[in-house]
Order: sequence, then structure tokens, then C-alpha cells
Amino acid sequence: MQLHTINTGNFKLDGGAMFGVVPKSIWNKLQPADEKNLCSWAMRCLLIEEGKRLILVDNGIGDKQDAKFMGHYYLHGDDTLDKSLREKGFTRDDITDVILTHLHFDHCGGSIIRQGELLVPAFKNAVYWSNEGHWNWATHPNDREKASFLKENILPIKESGQLQFIGSPTVKKADSADFHATVPELLTMPFDENVSLRFVNGHTHAMMLPQIQYKDRTIVFMADLLPSISHIPLPFIMAYDMFPLATLSEKKSFLGEAVEKNYILYFEHDPVYECCDLIITEKGIRNGNSFRLQDL
Repeated sequence: MQLHTINTGNFKLDGGAMFGVVPKSIWNKLQPADEKNLCSWAMRCLLIEEGKRLILVDNGIGDKQDAKFMGHYYLHGDDTLDKSLREKGFTRDDITDVILTHLHFDHCGGSIIRQGELLVPAFKNAVYWSNEGHWNWATHPNDREKASFLKENILPIKESGQLQFIGSPTVKKADSADFHATVPELLTMPFDENVSLRFVNGHTHAMMLPQIQYKDRTIVFMADLLPSISHIPLPFIMAYDMFPLATLSEKKSFLGEAVEKNYILYFEHDPVYECCDLIITEKGIRNGNSFRLQDL
């Protein structure tokens, strides 16, 4: 097995939204904001090369949205999905599987491209993996979250016949004020025993975090449970999360397990740091060594 970092470009989001109740006087030291209170964030995906399979985890924002939509997010940087794949010696047609952690536009927008008036899969030879619970949540969105679930990113995947669901986790549907996180369930991908998925529900219902056994280590793709290294402290929870108290519970449980078992965390949105391990300090669990995936 080989793992490759796939950078698809950077975008900007409001710093206050990214750090929730944490004051700007604290988070601005970690992720400095511009004059519009916006911070720069990566859209960093992961490519898993295993035998005859080439597995892509998430695929960024894509390029099919109009200028008005893209203007809200200030895309910048030289990285693109195609450029990053070419640098590793691959093209989109080589991808056999696409694991979608969840269906927010900055994670799945590259799934679908425009061909004239048609919306078609960007990865024509790939199976797209989601789960039924999250798919139903995304295709029947609540009013607060529906701006993140764009039908042009989602519905054509199913229409193509390339969508498959991995067994849904045993979780309570997150549609009520008394929602509580359950212990994350770990499911092994049917095509590779070294790739499993754990399910969390605070950010959005049934988000999937790929967990990979690699070089005698466990690497966890953090998606939006921990979007950056700055989100490791427990109170640092995004205002975007649907159920912040569930996120708090999930973070606490996961970080305890991760520090005990010496997991490596892989960050999708951190603009600087790809990976880190964890240590226990007087202030709680914090990042230890930070490093690039290729240096592992």
C-alpha cells in the first residue's frame, strides 16, 4: 500500500464560524484572519494505492459552480485535483473507488463535472461510496444545512449507477434536540481489510472517517470532526456543526483512543499541517509531532 496527499486548492471561510464559541483573540493567533475575518483552509484529499485499486477519499469543491458561488469562498492557490493526480502519475480515469466522507460541497464537489448540458461522474470507472443514512440526510436536508448539500453534486452520482452504500451505522437519526452521539462503529471496506470507516454524527449525520492501517501505524482521515490541528482542544468546535455537543462527545472519545493507540491524524482542511500525532499535556490532549504524509 502507498498513500499520497492530493491537494485540490484552498478556500476561505469565516474564522468565527470555524471556531464557534472560541473568541477571536484566541483563534486568530492560530489561524490568522484577513480584513474580512476570513481564514484560509486547505481542501486536502487522500489517495490510497492498494494493489489494483486506487481509492480517493473526498475530492474538493470541483469547478462546475458559477462565478457567484465561487466568489463566496475565494478559491486560491495553484493546486487542483487533476494536477495533483498527474504529479502522482495518475488521472481521474484510474480511480477505482471514491470514498465520500460526507456530501458537503467542499468535500464532494469534484465528484461530478459538466459535459455540455449534462452532469456526469468525474471518475467514470469508480464506485462512489456513501452510506444510506447520510445519503438520505443530504437529499432531504434541513433548512440550516441545505446550502451545503448541492443537488448537482449529489443526485447525478446515484443516477449514474455508480453509487454504493456501505452498511449504515447503528445511530439515532439526528433530527431532534435530544440527539446524543453513540460510540463510533468501525466498518471494514468490502474491498480492503486495511481500510475501515468510523461514523460520527456531530458535524452532520453519519459522516465517515476512513481509518487506514499503513506501515504498522493507524492513520485516521479526520474530515470535519477535526478539520485542522487547531481544532484538537475540546471546546474548538465549528459553528457549522449540526450537533456541537455530539461533536464534543465524539472528539473526547476519539482523542482518548487516538492518544492511547498512537494514531496519526490526517487533516483535510489545515492550511499548513498534513499530519500529527498526539501527546497528553497539563491542558489535556494536544498535537505532538507534525509532519507530511510522505515523511512517514
